[in-house]
Amino acid sequence: MKHFQVSINKNAWPRFWGMVKALLGSEAGPKAQRFAALLVFFLLSISALNVVNSYVARDFMTAIESKEMGNFIKYALLYIIVFGISTAIAVFHRYCEERLGLLWRRWLTARAIDKYMGDHIFFRMNAYGDLKNPDQRIAEDIRSLTATTLSFVLMILNATITVIAFAGVMWSISPLLLLVTVLYAAAGSIFSFYLGRPLIQLNYDQSDKEANFRARLVHVRENAEAIALVRQEERLRQRLQDRLERLTANFRHIIDVNRRLGFFTTGYNYMIQIIPALLVAPLFINGHADFGVISQSAMAFGHLIGAFSLIVTQFQSISAYTAVIARLGALADATEAAAEPTSPAIAYCTDCGLIAFDRLTLRSPRSGRHLVKELTVSLPLHSHVLIRVADDSARTALFRATAGLWNQGEGEITRPEPDDLLFLPERPYVPPGTLREVLLPGAADHGVVADAVPKAKTNGGRRFSDEGILNCLRQLRLVAAIERAGGLDSEKNWSELLSLGEQQTLAFARVLLAEPAFVFLDHPSRSLSEAQIDELLCLLRERDITYVTLGEEDDDTALYDQLLTIHRDGHWTLAALPGIAAKPQDAVTQG
Repeated sequence: MKHFQVSINKNAWPRFWGMVKALLGSEAGPKAQRFAALLVFFLLSISALNVVNSYVARDFMTAIESKEMGNFIKYALLYIIVFGISTAIAVFHRYCEERLGLLWRRWLTARAIDKYMGDHIFFRMNAYGDLKNPDQRIAEDIRSLTATTLSFVLMILNATITVIAFAGVMWSISPLLLLVTVLYAAAGSIFSFYLGRPLIQLNYDQSDKEANFRARLVHVRENAEAIALVRQEERLRQRLQDRLERLTANFRHIIDVNRRLGFFTTGYNYMIQIIPALLVAPLFINGHADFGVISQSAMAFGHLIGAFSLIVTQFQSISAYTAVIARLGALADATEAAAEPTSPAIAYCTDCGLIAFDRLTLRSPRSGRHLVKELTVSLPLHSHVLIRVADDSARTALFRATAGLWNQGEGEITRPEPDDLLFLPERPYVPPGTLREVLLPGAADHGVVADAVPKAKTNGGRRFSDEGILNCLRQLRLVAAIERAGGLDSEKNWSELLSLGEQQTLAFARVLLAEPAFVFLDHPSRSLSEAQIDELLCLLRERDITYVTLGEEDDDTALYDQLLTIHRDGHWTLAALPGIAAKPQDAVTQG
């Protein structure tokens, strides 16, 4: 068994209470407070009814022992009435608990999504962070946190009320019984903690191992065709079996610890049934107590032991809960770390309508190796630049840095406003939604939902009619894709419906409709033919869209007027090209 390692850092509890305060101060706060007030009222009512029920049970059993039919019927009816009221209150208590838990989960998950998706945090955590499975932490761990926190808070509150309510009852029966109750519960809690302590680390590890196994299965589903074509089934099967073996081995450890803990807790719970009788029965035998007091003492003892023994009865849940808090604390720390700029940082300026790099140096985040050194180049409107990069790492760094996704380096990057600069990555991304939502720039951001086929949509100050969209798709020879999609307002799985080249062409269609001032292309030749690229670049020229392409060594330079070459050592050269738009004033610059 590995040594216990999971810990809740010093920021976890302040962050937790800050989260609760933020909920109470949010728009969902008033409703959360109403549900919380109802829960407290129901808890008080349940405890009061339990005390009443203990006295009804005492007199009911005494009536049986004394053979008094009138009192037997009276207390039987009282029993039924108390049970009926208790049932109604318990149901409404459960309803309020679930509603409050759902309200809290929805608010907290939405808050986590906003942080995760803001300022490219999700990208930095994936590209540069070491945190495993942030998606599972947001989806599963937050659900577990809200439900379990409410459950534990209510259990602790109920235990406190129960101790206050039944301590007096127990003391009136036998002070010795109250003392035995406290000592028995304390001893049980201590033994449970030491026997079950390894569960915290094991539950933490199990969550990650389950997520890793599930991620591999998703990978197989999403890449089924490619896997079959390259015949990688056996290798992936072995990897799946390895992940399965890891998670089952960890779960076997959990089962072993639960077995040891179960020996203790099961015997502990069995003894609860006999201890009150062992101490109170002599009082009845000696004539110092009624027969009903035995059943009342058993009920009071059970309630008090339940209140004092939360660690014994709930240790498995507590260990899982501790792991959840540690995992969400790690998520919060990783989010904060991804949001913090590194020093020295790359500065960005959006004051001018051009792309420019001023003494830009980019480094590898892993090794610190220089990828680009002192790049100083200005790419104004109407300049069409081909960039050749010898090192793929440097190519990735320059593309990401221009997009604001690279934080390892220094210098300054000038860019136009976000709406005037679009990026087309090497592997096209077609987001979920209808074809209209995929194509219209900013459609998702503006909340476009196609409940009916609209005549036109807007983006900024421009309108997009159906005919305009269709004409653009015809120019790009995507009519067949429209027919397969079933029109502009049908949702499909685009990665399965469209080929890689069609997806890249669809991305170009989005650029043509958006008409930005600049577009930055990353290796379009990886998914399109040379003829297709030439045709698309000509369309960009016709619409007066300035394009910058990260290309290959053998890419045609005819449609470019400048060539920027970045060498393996990070140095660079800029040269004019004798293309169709070459400018005589362009000069060769070397860095």
